[in-house]
Amino acid sequence: MTDLSQAHVLIVATNGFEQSELFEPRQALLDAGVKVTLASLSTDPIQGMKHDEKGDTITPDLTVDDVDTQDYTALLLPGGVANPDTLRTSDRAVEIVEEFVDDEKLVAAICHGPWLLVEADVVDGRTVTSWPSIRTDLENAGADVVDEEVVRDGQFITSRKPDDIPAFNKAILAALAEETADA
Repeated sequence: MTDLSQAHVLIVATNGFEQSELFEPRQALLDAGVKVTLASLSTDPIQGMKHDEKGDTITPDLTVDDVDTQDYTALLLPGGVANPDTLRTSDRAVEIVEEFVDDEKLVAAICHGPWLLVEADVVDGRTVTSWPSIRTDLENAGADVVDEEVVRDGQFITSRKPDDIPAFNKAILAALAEETADA
């Protein structure tokens, strides 16, 4: 197995994240030896959701204002409806996405997470997937939207829903293995 201990993934989330879309990829990364940091709008615990019911909370490591994107290998954007909808109103959260894209670093987004890609105006000409309700937003931003469990287009990895998490995790770990092999 590839040594991923040099990889460092930033997860950006806030209240209303879909619990499985944060916790399951996070655990897969940790199990693979990847360093993972969670950033949010504050360092107060954030509330996960299991669809429309409250799930577990998690305490962020730092705020988005304290993020230096140079410290990270990749960015992970979990879904949930409220989470990305709130984050896309944060100038710094959107700037983080822009900086990862400008630096040609890996950006992985699942479910409603690609809303942040729309807000950062980085999907024009890219092939992506997402939860059905935001596909029009992605298309209007210039993306080619497909209905597949996981899509990799260069530095972007996108998935549709919690059922796709195993394929999403596999794609992220494979991409990180490529990145660390090139380092």
